[in-house]
Formats: sequence, structure tokens, C-alpha cells
Amino acid sequence: MIKQAVILAGGEGTRLRPLTYEMPKPLVPVQGVPILTWLVRWLKRYDVEKALVIIPPKWQTAFERWKQDAEQVLPIELWVEPEPMGTMGAMAHHLKDYFNGESVFVTNGDELKGFDLRALAKTHEEGGYGATLGLVRVASPKDYGIPDLDGTRATRYREKPEDPSTDLAHAGLYALNTSCLQKMNREEKFLMFEKDLFPDFASQGLLGGCPLEGPWFDCGTMERWEKAIKEWREPNA
Repeated sequence: MIKQAVILAGGEGTRLRPLTYEMPKPLVPVQGVPILTWLVRWLKRYDVEKALVIIPPKWQTAFERWKQDAEQVLPIELWVEPEPMGTMGAMAHHLKDYFNGESVFVTNGDELKGFDLRALAKTHEEGGYGATLGLVRVASPKDYGIPDLDGTRATRYREKPEDPSTDLAHAGLYALNTSCLQKMNREEKFLMFEKDLFPDFASQGLLGGCPLEGPWFDCGTMERWEKAIKEWREPNA
């Protein structure tokens, strides 16, 4: 089973302004609890033993205050990103040796999730994939990253395609074999998994996809945040 997780918590949260002038988006509360705390509780239910949270310098003090409470749930390490580097930049440039080549879960830090991580880990390990996407059915697949699937293998990956082949979308969650970080071309500082890794992995047969059941709330706009506040229910493992 995968025992470590990375939470990407560096986003600006511009669509939640003016709220995010005062706090980082991952610490915005849903039912009185920060989104990030809900995520840590979710990871703990699936036997993750440690979480590395990648954060921006601007909000370091706020995240350090949050960590004091969150570590009662799960050991947390904060890693301060020196500049915006995309979803993959920090891991490719600065953390390529941190995980000793083991597989980790990677999740966006601004979404509520209740998926079964055991299913994602099983697909990842049995398929021998470099990365395996957690997938969720969406009403508007044109707005998301979409894989073309052959069983659990993704044969192509596209961001916001005009002609999506499925309504199974990338849910901001993936299992990643971190040994791939050793082989990345690091000429560019700003790197995105969605642009700089997933399409190449798909062309090489190294990208998996695992449909997941359970609650998923993107809290990135005022309307979606309100929906999460009204409808979120923490599932049992």
C-alpha cells in the first residue's frame, strides 16, 4: 500500500476573492473545518503515514499554525515553494530524491475527496504504471483533463478537449511512481503533470486510469464552495 502523500497547496484562489486575500484557498473552511484538514483525515483513513504539503512563501505562517492542529491526525511536513513552479515543478526540481523512488499519492489541496484510495493503489501497482489517474464522472468533460482509456490503460491524455471520449475526468488525484522524477527534463522550471508528464506517459503506455466512487467537491468558486458547505458528508473508510 502507498504510505506517503503530497498535497499541492500553492494556488492563488483568485476565484474565491476577496476571501483568499485573507487566507490560502486550502485553508478555507467547509462546515467549520479547513479543506486541508478534511484531506488529511481522508488520507489517514487509508493508512497514509505522512503528508508533504507544498505551500507558497506568502502563507507560510498560516500553514504553520494549521500544521500544529493537523499533526494530531497525521505527521505533516511543509515544503515552501520558492516561486510558482506548476503542479510538478517543485517535485521535479527539488524533491526528486525525497521519496526514494517509491510511489506516492498526489492530490490538489483545494478539493474535498472521499474516494477509496485502496482501489487507486491497486490499479497503479497491478498495472505497473508510472502514474495512475483517479477518475470521476463529470457532467461537462470539456472542462477537465480527459484520458482515452483501454481498460485501465490511458492511450492518450488531453486537457479540456473539444471532443472528449469519455465523461471520466481527472479528479486532481493520482498515484505517482516517483522514480520518474529522476528522468525528467528539467530545463524548464515551471512544469505541469497535466502537460509535461501525463501525455508522454500515455504515449508510452505508462499512464493508468482508475474510476473512483465517492464524494468529490471542487471548492474553487463561491458557488462550488457553497455547494460543498451544504452537501459535504465525510464518508467512512
